[in-house]
Amino acid sequence: MKFTLDWLKEHLDTSASADEIGKTLTTIGLELEGMEDQGKALSAFVTAHVVSAEQHPNADKLRVCKVDAGTGELIDVVCGAPNARTGLKSVFAFPGTYIPGKDMTIGKGNIRGQVSNGMLCSNAELELSNDHDGIIELPEDAPVGVKYVDYAGINGVVFDISITPNRGDATGVYGIARDLAAFGLGTLKATDMSPVPSKGKSPIAPLPQLFSGDEPKTIRKFGGRYIKGVKNGPSPAWLQQRLRAVGLRPVNAIVDITNWVSLGWGRPLHAYDADKIVGQPVLRNARPGETIDALDNKIYTLDETMTVIADDLGPLCLGGIMGGIRSGSTDETVNVFMECASWDPELVARTGRKTGIVSDARYRLERSVDPALTEPGLELATRLVLQLCGGEPMEPAISGEDVFPNTVVEFPLTEVRRLTGLNVTSNTIVHTLSDLGFGFTRNPESDDSGEDLDRSIGVVVPSWRPDVTQKADLVEEVMRMVGVDNVPVEPLPRLNHVAPRMLTSIQNRRRIARRALAARGLDEAVTWSFISHEEATRFGGGQEGLQLANAIASDMTDMRPSLLPGLLAAIRRNANRGTTDLALFEVGQVFLSDAPEGQHTYATGIRTGTAKLDGSGRHWSGKAEAVGVFDAKADLAAVLDALGYDIDKVQLFAEPAPWSHPGRGGRVAQGPKTLGWFGELHPAWAAELDIDGPVSAFELDLDALPEPRKKATKTKPALTLSTLMPLSRDFAFVVDKAVTAGAILRAARGADKALIRDVNVFDVFEGVHVGEGKKSVAIEVTLQPTDKTLTDEEIEKVSAAVVAAVTKTSGGVLRT
Repeated sequence: MKFTLDWLKEHLDTSASADEIGKTLTTIGLELEGMEDQGKALSAFVTAHVVSAEQHPNADKLRVCKVDAGTGELIDVVCGAPNARTGLKSVFAFPGTYIPGKDMTIGKGNIRGQVSNGMLCSNAELELSNDHDGIIELPEDAPVGVKYVDYAGINGVVFDISITPNRGDATGVYGIARDLAAFGLGTLKATDMSPVPSKGKSPIAPLPQLFSGDEPKTIRKFGGRYIKGVKNGPSPAWLQQRLRAVGLRPVNAIVDITNWVSLGWGRPLHAYDADKIVGQPVLRNARPGETIDALDNKIYTLDETMTVIADDLGPLCLGGIMGGIRSGSTDETVNVFMECASWDPELVARTGRKTGIVSDARYRLERSVDPALTEPGLELATRLVLQLCGGEPMEPAISGEDVFPNTVVEFPLTEVRRLTGLNVTSNTIVHTLSDLGFGFTRNPESDDSGEDLDRSIGVVVPSWRPDVTQKADLVEEVMRMVGVDNVPVEPLPRLNHVAPRMLTSIQNRRRIARRALAARGLDEAVTWSFISHEEATRFGGGQEGLQLANAIASDMTDMRPSLLPGLLAAIRRNANRGTTDLALFEVGQVFLSDAPEGQHTYATGIRTGTAKLDGSGRHWSGKAEAVGVFDAKADLAAVLDALGYDIDKVQLFAEPAPWSHPGRGGRVAQGPKTLGWFGELHPAWAAELDIDGPVSAFELDLDALPEPRKKATKTKPALTLSTLMPLSRDFAFVVDKAVTAGAILRAARGADKALIRDVNVFDVFEGVHVGEGKKSVAIEVTLQPTDKTLTDEEIEKVSAAVVAAVTKTSGGVLRT
């Protein structure tokens, strides 16, 4: 909100400087966003006389003007403003003048063959308002060649402050002056809002409020006053100067008065041309599809939640937001119907958001205007109209009742110290609240010392502060006036113990899984939690309880039972754009049922084309290999390892997932609980999903992993190294084709846990030499002695144990 220093001093008797006022505004919570010396910024602009304005010979919309700017010579200026004409008094900028509204410095130029030495300016170019429809028009008696800021009286200081949503009382200069006076920066001046005697009965009766019980009703109390026989026209120079200084364009005396009251006292008004009202105006909600041609020259479509003031022809005004052109006041207005009403702040805000209108009235009313000002504000406006325009006021037409919170807060004075740390006396607290307009239910006076803080007082909240509802709000008011800068700064007490774990187990698992997969070259994707019903059914979902009641799109109707549909869709979109080698992962939630326990967190990865761990694409050293089942298994194993689970110690089953190739997939489990799946995408599914090339994927249920056991652990060395060389022995076993390599590896590892460090498969062979339905699996067993070199007998003993363990587990025989 903007206001000038002169305007503030009309309400505040103070000798404080502009800098002191600016600093105080921020101190008391009315943050100063800017302070501008208008005279300095616009000092180069002068008043000028357009001696002649002729049509440009080479442009239909341009005029060649002869301008007298007080230099003794006429200046040639090319101007495109529609109101540039002979005899006009306006504002001129010499070459070399900086134009703030255009962020440019005007120079000499040649426009369509005509010399132009300067510029005739609009209000927007001087940043006085948003009016850029034409150049500034000054009265005929305006002097020529004087500084425009001196002539217009806009060479004062303009403050621009930020108003928080709860401070509707500070949207008027009077409310700001009240806060500054309470801080001690001056004395608040009273405003005469006494009733103005009426000259007769109002031709317009109190407006009926036509609302049913279940309708939203934005209006609370409506006050109107018919003033007949006014003489409207341009407002006095001092009022125009005041409005221009804060960025408003003067319109006419009646409209300017409504803006003056709105800015000065935070009390929005609206003036109707009473002769343009057809029939008895009423208050009602708009009918669906009804429109209003508003004062911003835009037509808005209304609905049944919006309150309007309407006559027999339709809406005259969108309540609390903006008036309409049809009944607006003009220079020809003779009879005025002045409105001052109280509105529901929440419903005003809702209407404003629906229509997108951002008006000065909405800005104030949605922040809660003082309801006690409804009738006094109407009296103030009436008095101003009589002073500036004359006329005869009729009886006020009042309908409805206002809402007064009448809040009383029981306030222990010790709360100030408890919540802020400020050491202030009880007298200071009481006097501060009193200066801000708060009342008391009982005598608040204390003893002479003012130190009796152990008592409580009943504080009556004034009508203009509906945001104050509790003890903490009153503490804030005292703190504002004492000064936020005076609040003591004290460090938090130091903790003398280790802070507890902040992340839950599942949060840690998400973080670790993301880091592990990113380290393996996969890019993280975030996909929609909603998928089509067809895809949900394909991946094991589609239950009625997981279907959205109000889907945002036809292909987003179901909660996802898997992360794969979103990742496969991402793969398809990239492939359609020429990128076929991709490695993506996602860690997110899936929905296996509509119960809370049906919501699980999965880590899912997918690779396509040649996007293997060591890179993708073609290479000169050989043909790039396509991804396969073991790439998916390796990704899943890496996540398990990062989470502290050894894949060799869980169970692997050759049971492919429903989406996997029958012979190229597996399941990871621990006991009866399935942890995840890995494999290659089924070719038929790939064809149906319009995906070319090999696709390997895995799914890991992070919620299914067991919690680590909490037990005391002995301190172990970080790394145990042996000074003895390891040695290896190879074994080949002939086993049935159904026997898995994992079973052979587990059996071999368990033969001697002290000496066997590692077991790996290095060859698998099938053929007539090993027999029908048989295969040969060759393993390498690595032995690591710790305290002495192994003898041949010890090595043979371990080898025999390996053969015996594998034979017992697999039923195979040692191949000779």
